[in-house]
Amino acid sequence: MPELPDLTIYLEHLDRLLDGARLERITVLNPFVLRTVEPKPAAFESKRFVGTARIGKRMVLSFETELHAVIHLMVAGRLRWLLPGRKPPARITLATFAFAPGTLAFTEAGSKRRASLHLARGTAALAAFDPGGIEPLAMSADEFGSRMMQSNHTLKRALTDPHLFAGIGNAYSDEILHRARLSPIALTRSLDADGIARLYAAVRAVLTEWTERLRAGSRDSFPEDVTAFRPAMAVHGKFGQPCPACGAPVQRIVYADNETNYCARCQTGGRILADRALSRLLKSSWLKSIDELG
Repeated sequence: MPELPDLTIYLEHLDRLLDGARLERITVLNPFVLRTVEPKPAAFESKRFVGTARIGKRMVLSFETELHAVIHLMVAGRLRWLLPGRKPPARITLATFAFAPGTLAFTEAGSKRRASLHLARGTAALAAFDPGGIEPLAMSADEFGSRMMQSNHTLKRALTDPHLFAGIGNAYSDEILHRARLSPIALTRSLDADGIARLYAAVRAVLTEWTERLRAGSRDSFPEDVTAFRPAMAVHGKFGQPCPACGAPVQRIVYADNETNYCARCQTGGRILADRALSRLLKSSWLKSIDELG
């Protein structure tokens, strides 16, 4: 799922490409994607684009007369920019936004239709999409500590809770926890002052560094390689590969459609965290320490 760094780059490109442009039309190609009935897509025709915003992991395209298109990419949704004359990719395009400079195509790969488009009018309607998470790059250390202590959850769950923090998901939470040298299953209220300070610094450093990295990589073209798995990441998606800090093989916990990656040596004192499915299957053969891997 695209997270804060990826969404920031998307929006920066759209602000540049659509500056002052008028929306010719919204075409909904898959009726599933549109989750609202009012206002109608026709209400947006000929309206001038006025800017973008991000609400957590949702992207907002705003138009004059307080009209807003709210896009949630979920896991497989992506945006593509098509120059005039180019057709959107068949089968995977959910909706298009046609402007004179080009067309924005909203696509979703795979068969699971999770991505969504909401059309809204007015600031109150837009505010309803905000779950209340604080912006990670705008918060103070005290604000961060207060949010972390609101309830006693695992660090992984707290970082990815949209009611606590805006825009952090599965991928960057793995990177943040690795940078802070903290276990994903440690409880928030078990952290001492040093642990909170390390985690706060890691949140800001990882999100800033990756935003700058992605900005540099797509400086001259609309981002086409938005993915949760990037070669330069330290642990996310790197199961079995060597940790860049200590060389130990990266471990994982698999649950539902998600996977948590971590380094046992750097983050859990050498302990391999139990994976519900595998540890139950292997029972006594389940390795509990990174040193048992040899």
